[in-house]
Amino acid sequence: MTLLHARTLNALGLLGCCAILLVAFGYQILLGELPCPLCLLQRAAFAASGLGFALSVRFGPRPAHYGIAILSAIAGAAVAARQVALHVVPGAGGYGATLFGLHFYTLALIAFVALIGAVAVLLLIADTGQPAPCAGGGAGTFGTACLLLFLGVILANAVSTAAECGTGLCPDDPTRYEALDAWLKR
Repeated sequence: MTLLHARTLNALGLLGCCAILLVAFGYQILLGELPCPLCLLQRAAFAASGLGFALSVRFGPRPAHYGIAILSAIAGAAVAARQVALHVVPGAGGYGATLFGLHFYTLALIAFVALIGAVAVLLLIADTGQPAPCAGGGAGTFGTACLLLFLGVILANAVSTAAECGTGLCPDDPTRYEALDAWLKR
């Protein structure tokens, strides 16, 4: 596989992480679906997985970049599985809205497992043994656009998390942007 193909596949992986974060952020902003602490940890894991893809887009594929994506997805899957386990108990009910009939934490668990599989395939088909030239090749227009989108999504999520939680612990069942409300009352 050529370096361009590898970067394009990694850009698509990065775009997938961005899409997941954008859907969750859209539900948050447009529908008032504030994320709980476990949801925020899952978003952080998608962002960290995206970082592995972003590094491969920018600098070429490396096993270490794929390692970041896989380890982040494993951590995210563990958090999502914990949240699924919390709500699987009879009478506990689910938390938050659903998409395609599944709660976001269930979809996140499925997405993390798929992400691990996709990165494993990339490891099998990518030529990670050859050093990628840093000059001349670059990320390309598509890769650069994906990197900029990723940066914007991450910054927007960081700002909204700071507005929701401030410098303290995030509320278990958030109903408002506590830090933002406290700041506006000053």
